[in-house]
Amino acid sequence: MSSFKDLRIVDNFYQTSAFFPMPTIMVGTLSESGKTNLGAYSLCFPYYVAGKDYYAMILECRNSSNTAQNILRGSKVSLNFITDEKKYFREAVRLGFPGETTEEKMKKCLFTFEKGEAEGVRPLIVKEAYQVFECSWDNELENAFEDNAGKLDGYCPPYRNFNGITSKFGAHFILRIDKILVKEKYYAAIVGGVKASDFPRVPVDYGYRDSTNFWYSPFRKPRAEKVRVKEGDVNSVIYAAKRISPDVTFTDGACAKLTKIPRIFLKAALTQMVQIAKEEGLSVIDEEALQIINDKRRKEKK
Repeated sequence: MSSFKDLRIVDNFYQTSAFFPMPTIMVGTLSESGKTNLGAYSLCFPYYVAGKDYYAMILECRNSSNTAQNILRGSKVSLNFITDEKKYFREAVRLGFPGETTEEKMKKCLFTFEKGEAEGVRPLIVKEAYQVFECSWDNELENAFEDNAGKLDGYCPPYRNFNGITSKFGAHFILRIDKILVKEKYYAAIVGGVKASDFPRVPVDYGYRDSTNFWYSPFRKPRAEKVRVKEGDVNSVIYAAKRISPDVTFTDGACAKLTKIPRIFLKAALTQMVQIAKEEGLSVIDEEALQIINDKRRKEKK
């Protein structure tokens, strides 16, 4: 006999049929009058993370919400990640209540604002956030630019598969990340090396809600588990390196320093190294050149 029970899958299954850990994000958009509107969302996740010419998040929401309507009108977007203070989560729950206009719900907003770093006319960002993603909706995907704002009682088919209006009451938005902004403390941690004490106090929204409450968990000190590195064979690295480019070669000494790169990422890493070597005018990557290349790779990540 199974130790699990089969639970019926219904609308909003992540809330009604599951305990699903999610982030707590204040999504900023611009209203028709140009005022910053904040809506509380948890269905916002990384979408394009590698191998594309840009990085992106996906936001799922009601298509009649202020947020969705503003995005359909062309508003830029800010994803403001808040910390776990009880007053902030209480305000997130209030700002997530549907039916109010931007003017009504933002009149007594607890959060304060400042200008972001991305170009163009954009919503202000939340000063209390520990990090912010400034984004633009990629409405070229699935020709989603054809979807228009103004239909608050539900949209008729046909629907998009993953971008734009995706159901009578739903919408998905692929948001190109234009800027990632973090407070100075966390910037220093990411660049200089993260310790357990460096993590922001991130709340976890458990998804499940009843007719009375939203539930979330405050921050707890994170635990670290060492990455178990399985070193590859230097001959495998040499074999792969010889097949990247006829114009740039790797010495055996340089290859020996690359054995900790997981096999699945090796070709991509070697290709990037060759590209940087060409930019630097290098035809041979030895141990000294490898140090130069790795320094440049780290700077680009920052």
